[in-house]
Amino acid sequence: MESSVIPLERTDIRIDASHVLAVIPALNEARHIETCIRSLMTGDVWLRSVPLVVVDGGSTDGTAEIVERLIHEFPNLKILYNPERFQSAAVNRAVTECADADTRFLVRCDAHSVFPQDFILSVTSVLIHTSAASVVIPMDARGKTCFEKANAWIVDTPLGSGGSAHRGGRQSGYVDHGHHAGFDLTVFRSLGGYDGSFSHNEDAEYDERVAQAGGRIYLDATIRKIYIPRSTVGTLAKQYFNYGKGRARTIFKHRQRPKIRQMLPVLALLGSVAGLLASPFFPVALILPFGYLGILVAASIIVSVSKRSTCGLLAGLASGTMHMSWAAGFIKQSLMGAR
Repeated sequence: MESSVIPLERTDIRIDASHVLAVIPALNEARHIETCIRSLMTGDVWLRSVPLVVVDGGSTDGTAEIVERLIHEFPNLKILYNPERFQSAAVNRAVTECADADTRFLVRCDAHSVFPQDFILSVTSVLIHTSAASVVIPMDARGKTCFEKANAWIVDTPLGSGGSAHRGGRQSGYVDHGHHAGFDLTVFRSLGGYDGSFSHNEDAEYDERVAQAGGRIYLDATIRKIYIPRSTVGTLAKQYFNYGKGRARTIFKHRQRPKIRQMLPVLALLGSVAGLLASPFFPVALILPFGYLGILVAASIIVSVSKRSTCGLLAGLASGTMHMSWAAGFIKQSLMGAR
């Protein structure tokens, strides 16, 4: 039998695989779940001893059946069911049901992704070396269909994600927020885990509580995952509408002041709508919506030329969908107030 204990580089600590819990929240991820799981199991044999839990939120596309089949190949794989459906509740449930007193580290793995070799081991190693409360990583978007490619090409730019460090960032260091990869489970438990009522933006809300508690968040730019973006305008719009709502909830809950880059989509939406409404009386007001549209068209042309692909002409559509949907969600939740 292979040993489940592995020495970690640059340290004399030996971590047992049973001290690590890896979790994949999933909902209707039949297209991606097998690729995701196989990428996580690629590398050191130690990985085959780490408890890997898929928490399914009630998939109707065969996701759970794919996981059940893979359990025969990967005995360390397990599936739980999450009636709350949200990713935040899924991670909390996995910790409650699968982590014991000896579990020291939690690794979060999103199903819409392909991970580098030894990902779980690498994240655990960084948690130990840095003593950080959380480890976050950059996402490199990569698409297959034409719209996915355009989406991927624009999302990692300032016009897409607003220049977030975890979107294509190349510099490691301590940050105030990022895409979650690993947690010191003692800290996670002491803070009550994720706010399970958040459908989106649970990561930023948790990071705020980490900061308030004096914890540090480390971005390791050498550990990078491939993120598969949404494949249609409708699914992208729904995703970013919920992102906007989640960000507004976090701001209300913690009485934060929004960052300028977060408010730009809101200003673009409000300005465009105001310009259209005012145009019958003040035709010059059309400069607002048409100016914004011109930026998107220019972005499409630039991406198409730089990538030498006509798929790039959809980049403006993808970017505009992100901006307007995020802004609409943010405004709606702001008007409702934090619940």
